[in-house]
Amino acid sequence: MTLATSDTPAPLDASPAPRHPLRWLIVAGVVASLALVSSTLLWQKLSSIQEQLARQSADALGQASEARATARQAQDVAMETAAKLAVTDVKLSEVALQRTQIEGLIQSLSRSRDENLVIDIESSIRLAQQQAQLTGSVAPLLAALKTAEARIAKTAQPRLSPLQRAMTHDIARIQATTLSDTPAILLQLDELALLADELPAANAVGLNKTTEPLSRKPQESVSVWWMRTFATVRDELKGLVRLSKIGDPESALLSPDQTFFLRENFKLRILNARLGLLSRQTDAARADLATASVTLGRYFDPSSRKTQTAASLLSQVQNKMRTLDIPRTDETLAAIATAAAGR
Repeated sequence: MTLATSDTPAPLDASPAPRHPLRWLIVAGVVASLALVSSTLLWQKLSSIQEQLARQSADALGQASEARATARQAQDVAMETAAKLAVTDVKLSEVALQRTQIEGLIQSLSRSRDENLVIDIESSIRLAQQQAQLTGSVAPLLAALKTAEARIAKTAQPRLSPLQRAMTHDIARIQATTLSDTPAILLQLDELALLADELPAANAVGLNKTTEPLSRKPQESVSVWWMRTFATVRDELKGLVRLSKIGDPESALLSPDQTFFLRENFKLRILNARLGLLSRQTDAARADLATASVTLGRYFDPSSRKTQTAASLLSQVQNKMRTLDIPRTDETLAAIATAAAGR
């Protein structure tokens, strides 16, 4: 079959074909420009990043140097601190040793002070005891005990508390003690000494009545005068012989001279008792009074009023002598001995 050629389109002209390479060149130039611009920008960015990294690296190096310097300083400070700590430990140990020594010294001084206080209190109490024995008054002893108690209370030492309690007990006991009146006893002894010269002996022979002179009175008659003379002669004859009962044979054998020395001996016993009382030797005074009491009952007439008065006075003095002893501070002295021994 044959197609007609007149109806088919004519072929395209081949002249525009050279335009395609130019377009590609333009595109390539644009792309190259863009690449160049982007490369430039990228290079600038990389340069800025490098500069920033360089700055950061320099900063890091500076910080590292500072850190090394700081570390070195810290190490030096640590070494110095360690040295100072070692020195401080040595000083602390020295201070602890000194503190121990000071505490020991303080305790020694405190103990020495307490011991001196105890010794001082003991001497003052013993001196007050002697003064009380000499004066017959408990006032010095009470004053010494109260003063010592106040001094112990001021020190506030627990180990001296037993001593303070002992002083309190002794003060209460001394205040409750009743003592005899020494001046009254001395007066009674003086009365006994004066009465000794008038004491009748147990073998003394006395007259029942006093004889009167036989001279005649003007108003009397002759018969009355002779009767009176006869009665006097009769009484004299009766007095020549006397019967009496004497229990002790030694009393009956006393001569008048021995009776005189017996009274003097009795008086000396009374005076010795008085001296013993004044010198606070109560035991010797009691012994002298006991001897005087035995002498009075054995050698003197018990039926005489003067003998009875002397016996009554002697008994009163002996009873008062029983309450004449000054109370002793035995409890306080025992507590002082315990405190001085350090128990």
